[in-house]
Amino acid sequence: MLDKALLAEVVQFTYSKGIDFAEIYVEEKQASNIFCEDDQIEKVHSGRERGAGIRVVKDYNTAYVYTNDLSRSGLMKAAAVARDAIGGRPSGILQPINLSKIDAVFHIEYQRLPEEVAFEEKIQYVMKANQAARRVSGLIRQVTVAAADVHKKIQIANSAGEFIEDDRNRVRLLVNTVSESNGIIQTGYESAGGVCGWELLEQVAFDDLAIKAAELSVRMLSAKPAPAGRMAVVMSSEAGGTMVHEACGHGLEADLIQKGLSVYRGKIGMQVAAPCVSVIDDATIGNKYGSFSFDDEGTPGQRTILIENGILINYMYDRLTAQKDGRISTGNGRRESYQHKPVVRMSNTLISSGQENPEEIIAATGQGLLVKKMGGGQVNTTNGDFVFDVQEGYLIQDGKIKYPVRGATLTGNGPMALANIDKVGNDLGFSIGVCGKDGQGVPVSDAQPTIRIKELTVGGTMLSNAR
Repeated sequence: MLDKALLAEVVQFTYSKGIDFAEIYVEEKQASNIFCEDDQIEKVHSGRERGAGIRVVKDYNTAYVYTNDLSRSGLMKAAAVARDAIGGRPSGILQPINLSKIDAVFHIEYQRLPEEVAFEEKIQYVMKANQAARRVSGLIRQVTVAAADVHKKIQIANSAGEFIEDDRNRVRLLVNTVSESNGIIQTGYESAGGVCGWELLEQVAFDDLAIKAAELSVRMLSAKPAPAGRMAVVMSSEAGGTMVHEACGHGLEADLIQKGLSVYRGKIGMQVAAPCVSVIDDATIGNKYGSFSFDDEGTPGQRTILIENGILINYMYDRLTAQKDGRISTGNGRRESYQHKPVVRMSNTLISSGQENPEEIIAATGQGLLVKKMGGGQVNTTNGDFVFDVQEGYLIQDGKIKYPVRGATLTGNGPMALANIDKVGNDLGFSIGVCGKDGQGVPVSDAQPTIRIKELTVGGTMLSNAR
């Protein structure tokens, strides 16, 4: 990594007359990916990358320049371009920058760093998972297995005199299966990951992940067409937090609030969900996929209550949006790499657990849809409207799970769905993903307990007895 004195010199050079804020972000990354398809390893990729991004802010406008030339001259050249682009003026007398290192409050421990595990061992894990999935049924037509890891070292220094160094490791496992019978095709998907090393396999059995994905795709072959209409929807904790992430989380990001692109604008202190609902963004949950000690601006990761007992308490902020609102950053400034400027992003976003037994929630539902796994979808943050596919769903009749259904979609409005939650389970299930925004992706986790939404529009097949 770079010498602290050099970082201070670059920031000092950039922080010229007329500039409100200057920052340098340095990153060294080592990553590997293994991809298995058609019973063989199709791709093995490994690479190293290093570079720096220099950000300059003036009157809430940003200039961002990145370079992989980390020499003094290369950094100074990039700094001059960023400063001049934003309208800063070179000064003969530079303002002194004294960097003070900020220590992490939330520490993440790693046991088996990605570079300490040989490719041969990683490939063996992938191939065993592939074989485990294929053994489930002769109806399996395709199995895709992937394993990826990344080790990042970062440094951040800025004109406020803050300096941080961080070491980040992530591992991710993916399995996708395709089954076919009598012209019907169904898929099964499972993933696991965390801010950790390859000790992840001590918590998650890759083979079991593969078997679960395969069993799902086979089971859904016998599923009946989903009924259509307005009905109660029970969302299992196994479904993860797709709903809270898409239908609620993005709308609570301060940049969308300030641009007038969120249905939650101007609603701080107002009732936006049922009293049994609390929503939290928490980067300090141990080893989850969206956890971190510092965000990508050097602000310590933290736990932020967004909605408490149905009342909107706070938004998610990075430095720039916090400054605009006269607030303090909530540690949600994130970037994909040194080639991207930070923007407001979620970390681990969840609906808090309640007090009810999940089985009793199902038993108390006369008729409805049980959702165990969500598919893709889309949301309009301006008005909160959403549409989601259901990958794994079951019909509930008379308080009992009857049979699997396929082809279901959920259509509704985020704030209305949150307001219509009337039961919250005492469990909590996480899902992982890469969240896309402004052309860049960052790793996140989402979670929710088992919840019941009193009524949603379910898209499927109209049945005469559907009600």
